[in-house]
Amino acid sequence: MAKKAVKKGCDSAPVKLMPDATADKLAKLAWAIAHPARVQILRLLIGRNVCMCGEIVSCLPLAQSTVSQHLKILKDSGLIQGEVDGPKVCYCVNDAILTKLKQLVGEL
Repeated sequence: MAKKAVKKGCDSAPVKLMPDATADKLAKLAWAIAHPARVQILRLLIGRNVCMCGEIVSCLPLAQSTVSQHLKILKDSGLIQGEVDGPKVCYCVNDAILTKLKQLVGEL
């Protein structure tokens, strides 16, 4: 004889969230990787020590201006760093911030 499935209802008990100093940081970093192109850029940079903007553009089916916008978002979050090398910008992953993102996601 088959068991009847027990339907779980929503728990309506009041919940009080405690202040969480890491919530803002996690949200900022999560937003930075919330677009597939930014995930691809981050993966590309993880696989290399450094990468010029032109190289990144050549790896993606996006316009240079669009890639630049994605790079700015990743840079503003701290996940990547950019260094001017003459007329070019050289990007790399900020390992400390990437490690922090992994830690924060692991704590969910």
